[in-house]
Amino acid sequence: MEFYGETPDVDLTYSDVFLVPRRSAITSRLDVDLSPGDGTTATLPLVSANMNSVTGARLAATLARRGGLGVLPQDMPLQELDAAIRWVKAQPVEWDTPLVLPPDATVADAARLLPATDGHGIVVADASAGHVDADDILGIVPATRLGTALPDARLGDLARGRAASVDADDIESARHAFDVIVAAEAETVAVLHHGHLVGTLSRRSALRSTLYRPAVDGSGRLIVAAAVGINGDVAAKARALAAAGVDVLVVDTAHGHQEGMLRALRTVADLDLGIPIAAGNIVTAEGVHDLVTAGATILKVGVGPGAMCTTRMMTAVGRPQFSAVLETAEAARVMGAHVWADGGVRYPRDVALALAAGAASVMIGSWFAGTIEAPGELQVDDAGRAYKESWGMASTKAVHERFGRLDPYELARKELFAEGISSSKIYLDPLRPGLEDLLDMITSGVRSSFTYAGASTVPEFRDRARVGLQSAAGYEEGKALPVSW
Repeated sequence: MEFYGETPDVDLTYSDVFLVPRRSAITSRLDVDLSPGDGTTATLPLVSANMNSVTGARLAATLARRGGLGVLPQDMPLQELDAAIRWVKAQPVEWDTPLVLPPDATVADAARLLPATDGHGIVVADASAGHVDADDILGIVPATRLGTALPDARLGDLARGRAASVDADDIESARHAFDVIVAAEAETVAVLHHGHLVGTLSRRSALRSTLYRPAVDGSGRLIVAAAVGINGDVAAKARALAAAGVDVLVVDTAHGHQEGMLRALRTVADLDLGIPIAAGNIVTAEGVHDLVTAGATILKVGVGPGAMCTTRMMTAVGRPQFSAVLETAEAARVMGAHVWADGGVRYPRDVALALAAGAASVMIGSWFAGTIEAPGELQVDDAGRAYKESWGMASTKAVHERFGRLDPYELARKELFAEGISSSKIYLDPLRPGLEDLLDMITSGVRSSFTYAGASTVPEFRDRARVGLQSAAGYEEGKALPVSW
């Protein structure tokens, strides 16, 4: 990356800079390869943050199916983490994970999992045996039907006459799958293999399979990462996660450049688990040097830029994210390591700028928290708008989840030093309620950024990106005008 003009002597955040177009031979966004090349098998430079309100098994599987990487949070009990990893590994790669509900479930039950939106459906079936056979399926209720049915209506009644299925062995290509769904006059069809339900497929998911490459392990299963803290028996937890099949281990704490982190990293590195180790968070080249020396292969970069984080206002500690990524990525490159830019992204432009600064991937938190696939049930406010709850990982709510088994006195002591927002409503975007809808928007913008820079890969983009400084007015000028003005 190079600056357009003089190199600034102050730290910068994403809003302070812009990309300057240059001569390009890239003729199509589809000629761009977004693989991060960070030692993982991800094909998309997007990582979901290890926050309780962001990444669960459902989001991790959906993200990996489109090439990204989900990081399960360290606050999950080990038994739940083990189950989540194994669940992700068991999910279909070619098809969407089916959402199955019994016939007696109501529209209100379904609405807590799925809004009334295109491209999604609910398989209504008796799954009491733990698996679903073709004869168990009553039909598929399109998600859009949830918006017109009474809340107490039974899904079994809505599903009758809506059965549409296809045999996995009969699907020749994504185009063929799309045509089959159109011919069935369905929004979603059940995919069967040897008479068993193995997934679902919508018109949109058939199209997306031509645009994204799934992130899979050596056995062809979806990949998933998991985080551990720096306290307790770190070695035992790391071994257990590796045994469950985790593909990347993330050693995580708010202040990553500390002795406790270095001890934990050396402990995990000495286990020789054969998987990448990410660690953080840090914001300096010195932090990169010390963590890589201790065993990290990927650095999480960012202190204070998250939407749920109050660290900078509480402590004055942190660093503007663009400069933090720029410095750490250069230091990491020298040492053969990689950087994940963690936090501060609010638009696709910010993802592109993080990659221009040298990040291999970009971690996303609150943006993903407001999606169908994020953990937690959908809720509706008085105006009928769907939302999910989100909270910071140092907040009082997070403290309760992390230390809830302590005695009341010790828990109260922990609460005294809580930081961050404990509860915030993250509203689903009506136009992009699902994770994949966001991925479409983000990758479309980033791919275009690459074409403007004349780059076809992430490393090329880092080398060719030309960045200029802008005033606050310049930033505002770049925003679209409101619809009514």
